Amino acid sequence: MIVVVATQNKHKIKEINAITEPFGLELKSLSDVGLENHIVEEDGTTFEENSLKKAMEIHKLCGFATLADDSGLMVDALDGAPGVYSARYAGEDADDEQNNKKLLQALSDTPKNERTAKFVSVITMVFPGGEVLCARGECKGHIEYEACGSNGFGYDPLFIPEGFTKSFAQLDAEEKNRISHRAEALKVLAAMLEERQKS
Repeated sequence: MIVVVATQNKHKIKEINAITEPFGLELKSLSDVGLENHIVEEDGTTFEENSLKKAMEIHKLCGFATLADDSGLMVDALDGAPGVYSARYAGEDADDEQNNKKLLQALSDTPKNERTAKFVSVITMVFPGGEVLCARGECKGHIEYEACGSNGFGYDPLFIPEGFTKSFAQLDAEEKNRISHRAEALKVLAAMLEERQKS
């Protein structure tokens, strides 16, 4: 079965493919189905809403089963911010550096024991016929006082996962992919796909 992944990120598709391949799913990117220029407005207030909207919209346009994810960082001391606004925390055109700078400023008076946070990923899969699977994964940790490492992107240089002394941006890709929020969501999705095959 062909599944269109609502992303242009080849690394993300490779990561998802490793989990979905055993279920006989053939992944295609947006450019494979001529939708590389289509932008879905992410105006939901939760990761679930944005993920479902992306999957539904792309599914209606291409007709294939579609998989979309929405993810971000939630900081406890900031009441869950930046949350769904993670990519545009410092403004619509903000880059990673500006977002990280704003986050560090927002936490400048926050002591280490109160800098807890979690990365969240919600993956939604929409099938022709209307069936919807929704999987959520989380990775808990805390926010460091300064950026460390250059392997990651987004808030990775500031985020130290629980049980580690290195930031996401200091871990190699294999190690990060093993413990990441997306890896957790994909494990949940794999269990759902297994159940689906049985029924």
